[in-house]
Amino acid sequence: MKFDSKTVRTFTLPEGKTDHIAWDDAMPRFGLRVRLGSSGKVLRSWVVQYRRGGRSPRVTLGSAEVLGVEQARAQARKILGAVALGQDPQAERTDRRNKDRVTLRSVIDEYLADKKGDVRPHTLRQITRYLTGTYFKPLHGMPADTVGRKDIAARLLVIKREHGSIVAARARPALSAFFTWAMQMGLVENNPVIGTPLMDAGKPRERTLNDDEIGHIWRACRDDDYGRIVRLLILLGARRQEVGGMTWDEIGEDGTWRLPAERCKNGRAHVLPLTPMALAIIKDVPQIVGRPQLFGERSGKGFSTWDFSKQALDGRSGVTGWGHHDIRRTLSTRLHDLGVAPHVVEQILNHQGHRGTVGGTYNKSPYANEVRAALALWADHVRALVESGEHKVVPMRQVL
Repeated sequence: MKFDSKTVRTFTLPEGKTDHIAWDDAMPRFGLRVRLGSSGKVLRSWVVQYRRGGRSPRVTLGSAEVLGVEQARAQARKILGAVALGQDPQAERTDRRNKDRVTLRSVIDEYLADKKGDVRPHTLRQITRYLTGTYFKPLHGMPADTVGRKDIAARLLVIKREHGSIVAARARPALSAFFTWAMQMGLVENNPVIGTPLMDAGKPRERTLNDDEIGHIWRACRDDDYGRIVRLLILLGARRQEVGGMTWDEIGEDGTWRLPAERCKNGRAHVLPLTPMALAIIKDVPQIVGRPQLFGERSGKGFSTWDFSKQALDGRSGVTGWGHHDIRRTLSTRLHDLGVAPHVVEQILNHQGHRGTVGGTYNKSPYANEVRAALALWADHVRALVESGEHKVVPMRQVL
């Protein structure tokens, strides 16, 4: 049959057949497939068939309702030309379909599963947050091998705009390490992160609060969730999410706060003694039915309105330019000023770097007595600042 618009439009299935291919007289191996659809409608599509390694693959070019005769013939000519050059178009299409099923997110999941046990729990949580969170989510549905430099560069700019350059600077190497692994596994051919903009990681913050600022902030705190959280941050030196997500079952009858490993940045459970000032704040928190946390809504996620509450506190206290983590740095600095031994301060902060030697392998002491004394010393110092009272505990340098 010689195909033209009229013959294609009028061609019907031979009697007794539901699927038939008519071949073009002008171009061998180029044909029109006509079949009966499930709804009884006659469907027409262009195909090209060739021989390759003892096989006869058939490639569907598209619907005859969409592609005209000459368009389909030109496409068939390209495919047959590729075959003549030693290529296998059908195998390439099948390979592309298989690769399309391997999305970026599915490869990320394999990567994280492979890294589990190879990296520290905190490191795994960090790379999981960067790779599976909102940062690169718009790319998750793309085939992993099609994600390009342009796609990643665009996301890094969005991350910088929405979360800051420091977050973008940390997200970039996490994604680069992932693509390096994917290359080694043969899942992608290159690392598209290479060549994307480098983000300014900034300098580590050095801000600490002086005594006057601590007093102003404390007195500006109200008897609400945020006010109580900030005061506990000042007394305990914990991270904001740790206090903001504090639950009632973490408060022990022995007057300690037992922070579970899953809520600690380093994945290590942490116990802190609660001074009378801290216990008094906690006892004033109303217990709400359906809320396991001390603070926040009933959703069970803890406190969340940080920015709005912080801005209001800054306005009342007159102290600006500080962040919640600066309180933690302040406690560490001032405890050292008061003569507390560095390893005791590190224990209060749940830092374990001081155990990174051979001695740390054998010394598992939590320094409970020293930690309790240091926090009592700090609480007395804070009380004196906010109440203009006298210190009840002398600096530890005078005791040792």
